Amino acid sequence: MSYRDDPELMARLYESFRATPLHALLGIDYVDGDQPDGTVVVSMPVRPEAYGASGNLHGGAIATLIDVAAATAAARESAFVPGVNTLVTADLHVRYLGRPTGDMVYARAHVVRAGRQLIVVECRVVDGEDRVIAVADFSSMVVPLREPLPGAAHDPASPEL
Repeated sequence: MSYRDDPELMARLYESFRATPLHALLGIDYVDGDQPDGTVVVSMPVRPEAYGASGNLHGGAIATLIDVAAATAAARESAFVPGVNTLVTADLHVRYLGRPTGDMVYARAHVVRAGRQLIVVECRVVDGEDRVIAVADFSSMVVPLREPLPGAAHDPASPEL
């Protein structure tokens, strides 16, 4: 049985995700429903909290959106087990290709290859008109469970979904 088949655990994971201050600040959330090909879709509103000094969507906000989508795809398709091990980002490369129109952007991530320890993911960020804003490649590693940093309010069973 997969951890995704446990409704109580999934509810705790989503609650922990939504309680993460950076996710809340940026308004990052999951788009409901599993995609048939295993793609994970995560949304982020285009709003001032995510703007840089130039008045455009900040590259760091886009990278955070990508990190959430890609890590979630990696968790779902790997040996990650909440409360047993953890998933950490090993590498993230983003190519910024444009600025969005509209009030929402979406990161669509899918696993290219999931090994025992290293998971490679591709991700595209699009706006509401399906124009590509950024593309990224991402890798993460499944590692032994680590204690959170001091002062972190974090559920150890929940690095990402």
